[in-house]
Amino acid sequence: MAWVDHHCHLAPGADGERRIEEARRAGVGRLVTVGTTVAQSRQMMAIARHHEGVWATAGVHPHDAADGIDGLDELLDAPEVVAVGECGLDYHYDHSPRDAQADAFRRQIGLAHARDMPLVIHTRAAWAETFEILDREGTPRRTVFHCFTGGVDEGAECLARGANLSFSGIITFPSGGDLRDAAAACPLDRVLVETDSPYLAPVPHRGKTNRPALVPLVGAAVAAAMNRPVEEVEAATSSNAATFYSFDAP
Repeated sequence: MAWVDHHCHLAPGADGERRIEEARRAGVGRLVTVGTTVAQSRQMMAIARHHEGVWATAGVHPHDAADGIDGLDELLDAPEVVAVGECGLDYHYDHSPRDAQADAFRRQIGLAHARDMPLVIHTRAAWAETFEILDREGTPRRTVFHCFTGGVDEGAECLARGANLSFSGIITFPSGGDLRDAAAACPLDRVLVETDSPYLAPVPHRGKTNRPALVPLVGAAVAAAMNRPVEEVEAATSSNAATFYSFDAP
């Protein structure tokens, strides 16, 4: 068994190549590199197309929702694209108007439904609004709240809608107590791990550039929160990711 970093942002070119090779040496068997705009999703597709064990998503992040999602649908036909997103609401930064965020989110939920594809959600400072839209549009049968930042109550609301929780390096932070409580309450078959690299490097690398090779540190923190052996969490999260994205387990 090997770890899966199911949510990272690889850079095109030599840096991305280096990160992929480093991850493999660290025991990370699968990577999903995530799209945040239509143009950047094309770049993620190209990276995935040229590297075994790497897949891509295609989506428009709430920060970029004002630019619309035109052209996104056609990217979902590519065999290396395994999910819609990341998409959702971010009311912390409000880089796009909230009505544009909501419209882009609803439209991407619709794409996930129409194609029976997984949906990758980003939500920040917008829990109630996110749940309201999901309840109105219907939560796709395979949905994950990436970089989950809620507590036990928010986790329960996500799980009640059939979604998975994905934990990032924040779970290793001293301030991550609510996350650790949420992980402890999460069923083993509904948990995923990620780096969200190059952001949110886990302790003891906090403040440095994150990379997929560090996902075992995230997994170890999740295992500690769940009071389970690391190997059990490694096997479960890898199997969960493979089922979620419909690729072979590493």
